[in-house]
Amino acid sequence: MNFTTLIKIAIFLVVAFFGIEALRVRHADQTLQRYAGAGAAFPASDGPVQGAASGQGFEFRGYQVKPLASFAVRARVLAREDYRLGREADLSPVDLALGWKRMADPKVYGPLNITQGGRWYRYSWRDQPPIPLQEIVESSANMHMIPANAAVERTLKQVKEGSYVRITGQLVQVSHASGWTWTSSLTRSDSGANSCELVFVESVQLEP
Repeated sequence: MNFTTLIKIAIFLVVAFFGIEALRVRHADQTLQRYAGAGAAFPASDGPVQGAASGQGFEFRGYQVKPLASFAVRARVLAREDYRLGREADLSPVDLALGWKRMADPKVYGPLNITQGGRWYRYSWRDQPPIPLQEIVESSANMHMIPANAAVERTLKQVKEGSYVRITGQLVQVSHASGWTWTSSLTRSDSGANSCELVFVESVQLEP
């Protein structure tokens, strides 16, 4: 195989990669748009849908908000924790620990000891976890909720543990002139420090 052929193959592979990635992002964005409408039929078990960021950065309550990705999720509320103190609470008064796929099933998450505190979500079990640990990691998350307006904040205050919630908005990075920053995770496969989603919530719907 000569050098020219190798170059052609390399170019083909690069074009193919970016073509596939463009289709993936387009599909995610179309899904987000479909879900964003009031009463839209979110999938019961597909988990969060993430697409390209929409819009430019903006000022919010004295902070700069930079959208990182569009975001939508329908999930079971595994736990909630309210916060009133600290800079983070100025923006995000509530964290929701959310579960999807098998982590939305009470038979799976019920045996787990689930707690929140200090902006963390923790779980433990006796003997063996109900499902593989990595599956727990990839189908649940602690999310910091930044309500975009008073109506969203009122609805978030009504969220109950064990119910389903539908959320659309943006995963964001928030910064302050003092140098302080708070950045969302952009993957569902991480755990530990910096693994929580920071969600600028533009719409929230509760299910009975």
